[in-house]
Amino acid sequence: MAILAADGFEQDELLSPLAALKEAHADVKVVSPTQNKIIKGWSHMDWGKTETVDLPLNEAKPENFDALVLSGGVINPDHFLFCRWIGRG
Repeated sequence: MAILAADGFEQDELLSPLAALKEAHADVKVVSPTQNKIIKGWSHMDWGKTETVDLPLNEAKPENFDALVLSGGVINPDHFLFCRWIGRG
């Protein structure tokens, strides 16, 4: 399972599902278009916690994942609007 996220992910919408999936022993990877190994969350009105990126998006292969989770937020989705890796087939 892949969770697609970038800087500005809504903290609760990434960290809570990620923790629940790991607790259920799911094979889950945080995938991000950023080249950084750490992404910053957004919590209410300021930057929040960070999360480690397991796999850069340009190295992710859709056939290696059974599901995709898109974390929400205001800032996070904007990173994907012009991402050339989204929608490739």
